[in-house]
Amino acid sequence: MALRLFGTSSANQLMSFVGVLSIGGLAVAVAVLLSVLSVVNGFEKELRDRVLAVLPHATIYSRQGFEEWSALQQRILKHPEVIGAAPVVEGSGLVVSDGRMMGVAFRGIDVELEGSVSILPDFVLSDGLQALEAMRYGALIGRELADELGVGVGDKMSLVLPDVQMSLAGPVVTTKRVQIAGLFRVGADIDRSHVFLNLEDAKKLKRQNGIDGIVIRVEDLFAVHDVIQEIVSEDFTLYGISWMRQNGNLYDAIGTQKATLFLLLLLLVMVATFNVVSNLVMTVDDNRSEIAILRTMGATSRDLRVVFMVHGMVVGVVGLTLGLLMGLALTWSMAKLYELVSGAFELNLMAEYFIRYLPVEVQFGDVLVISVASLFVSLLATIYPAGRAAGANPVEALQYDV
Repeated sequence: MALRLFGTSSANQLMSFVGVLSIGGLAVAVAVLLSVLSVVNGFEKELRDRVLAVLPHATIYSRQGFEEWSALQQRILKHPEVIGAAPVVEGSGLVVSDGRMMGVAFRGIDVELEGSVSILPDFVLSDGLQALEAMRYGALIGRELADELGVGVGDKMSLVLPDVQMSLAGPVVTTKRVQIAGLFRVGADIDRSHVFLNLEDAKKLKRQNGIDGIVIRVEDLFAVHDVIQEIVSEDFTLYGISWMRQNGNLYDAIGTQKATLFLLLLLLVMVATFNVVSNLVMTVDDNRSEIAILRTMGATSRDLRVVFMVHGMVVGVVGLTLGLLMGLALTWSMAKLYELVSGAFELNLMAEYFIRYLPVEVQFGDVLVISVASLFVSLLATIYPAGRAAGANPVEALQYDV
């Protein structure tokens, strides 16, 4: 009976238009909600699986410095949550080539151990890591940084450290010519902000015998603080810094933004359901005589309320289904559309973000939450029209119809 209401209107064109409008409005709102949340999911996933997988999950430092670090490394590796541990030398400076300069952070790494603490080797082009290990004062730089400096593999550039040494001629800044051993391309901000050196070369560059710290990679990103505390508790000279200090605020901001956007766009779904209310009210008014006849035949107010609530829920289900299909289609085509638009008009819309492309990920949990929320809002939208139908006076309706 609820389904037959779709074809019982005497004012067919107007009712059909309002019906299509209510379904279409709900579908568009659901599609926008799913698409936006999928983009936010993409940013969260790329930060977790790409950026945080290249940079260390945590670094263990010593207040007394590290002359001998292998014993500590072996102790760290015995921790059940630790996947890998490797020495590192850290610093910052300027890279200069043909008058072009960029500020960078440099890291001295053990090439053989780097794969245990980072997925950087997966993004190195050609045989860059092998060349870095074999080359004296070689450097591994991002493809984006290479383009900024106008250099390539085999070229040389100057690495300038903010380390002033006094000489007979006065203060001298530490500068070293390094040769580009290879390039990497992560697709994130690290492509223009980091330079990787061989561990021994980095120690010589900083004029030190030991390392700066031991970087570790853990099973659970969010358990890294507990892992650090368990490692440093055995030696008061040790302390650790986790990824949360550097990127934790960004990760939290993405989560907060997702929740905020969900609530704001859910309002769009609620606005779209006003069309459902209008459609149901018009359906009730247009079927006054039919409602009166049903009442005289023994239909109760509860029966009529159920009929119109089911009718409204059918509109909600159809709108939700179309919206999910539209949202999935838009989501899957969004990344390619971004590439086409940015390439055609030479736009770099992601320049201010930590990645250089539009990430998208559809999560089943989001689809489920959107579905439940949309159906709940649609159910609320049926309460007033259904109550209006249930409270109709059959005598007045039949008199008016006559």
